[in-house]
Amino acid sequence: MKSKYVLLASAFVLSISTYAQKDQIKAAEKALKNGNAAEAMISLSQAEPLLAAASPAEKAQFHFVKGNAALDLANKNVDATANMTLAANSYKQVVEIEKAAAKSKFSEQATAALATVKSNMISKAVEAGNQKNYKEGAQLLYAAYEVDKTDVEKLYYAASYAVNAQEYDTALTYYNELKRLNYSGEGTAYYAKNVLNEQEEFFGSKEDRDSKVKLKLYTDARDEAIPSKRGEIYKNIALILLQNNQTEEAKTALAEARVANPDDTSLTLAEADIYLKLQDFVTYKKLISEVLAKNPNDADLVYNLGVISSKTDAAAAEQYYKRAIEIKPDYINAYLNLAILILDGEKILVDNMNKLGTSDKDMKKYEVLKKQRDGLFLSSIPYLEKAFELNPLNEDVGTTLLNVYSALEMMDKKKALKAKIGKK
Repeated sequence: MKSKYVLLASAFVLSISTYAQKDQIKAAEKALKNGNAAEAMISLSQAEPLLAAASPAEKAQFHFVKGNAALDLANKNVDATANMTLAANSYKQVVEIEKAAAKSKFSEQATAALATVKSNMISKAVEAGNQKNYKEGAQLLYAAYEVDKTDVEKLYYAASYAVNAQEYDTALTYYNELKRLNYSGEGTAYYAKNVLNEQEEFFGSKEDRDSKVKLKLYTDARDEAIPSKRGEIYKNIALILLQNNQTEEAKTALAEARVANPDDTSLTLAEADIYLKLQDFVTYKKLISEVLAKNPNDADLVYNLGVISSKTDAAAAEQYYKRAIEIKPDYINAYLNLAILILDGEKILVDNMNKLGTSDKDMKKYEVLKKQRDGLFLSSIPYLEKAFELNPLNEDVGTTLLNVYSALEMMDKKKALKAKIGKK
């Protein structure tokens, strides 16, 4: 008889708890309806300890109200990042609970609310980024990714924001997740010109763009290939590892990436960049040469080889710069570096000239050296003039060219150039 009373007492206590929980949820709903989300949260916090014994329907209701209260607070800018994340987690709980219980009382509304929360997170992240609050932006973008894990692009941007915030450990976690997912970000961007303002605009899908063009609201449709981001992802993983003095791990990360994606040249370039930072120029040139073998007309790669070669082999550097110009005739830096390469020889000549005395023998040597120096100046002029033509606002180019004209006593050219620079 005694045990029967115990069971009845337990059932009575459970019944009281259930009613108390329902009352707290109702109180939260009423507070929320009256625009007092903070009060609603207090009521829900009182109901939460009793949640374990609740039915699936009551749990779903609890999380739905909690999501609504958190979203309301976020919309009022009350700890917006934390409350948007809380709202998203609550709505996800609703969907999971009702799916497991084969119910759908709140799921449709929770799913729609999740989409709203995600959109708000992205907007707030962009706003945070514009204010250079990259840490908060990274948190929001990662939360948006957790809302919808098929949208891996948000994880990629969360990692980028984390790097900008110098939150390198967080960034490494995000990049490793991108690596695990083998994310590349390759695709196609769709553009068309608005007929009202003649401005080109981006479209999220080909279907949307094409339908607007068909309606004659837009013209000049064009597609643009979005290149693979794998190289950037793996390079950033390696750079963070290098910063943590994990050099071998950085090399291994990129080598493994290349094995997994042998046709992705962006990974070879990323690996080359790492060896460049390590000042291993031999390996750098080897890797760049691999890429050039597949794409011999990449002017930037050829130019980079020129820059590296200029440290040890001026003749090879000259050939690379000239090849870059063949590929891209308006490559201003290649012209400029060719001129610098030539003028670098001046210092030795000037040093030797300054060591000479005033004897007839020394004066003859001086004239020979001066003639060689003038020859260097003359050789540099075509490259400096072309660089100035391509960018007349570059003060360094203009000043160097003036000095060369002056050294060669080309006063007419010096005067004309001074007049041009004066007009800029």
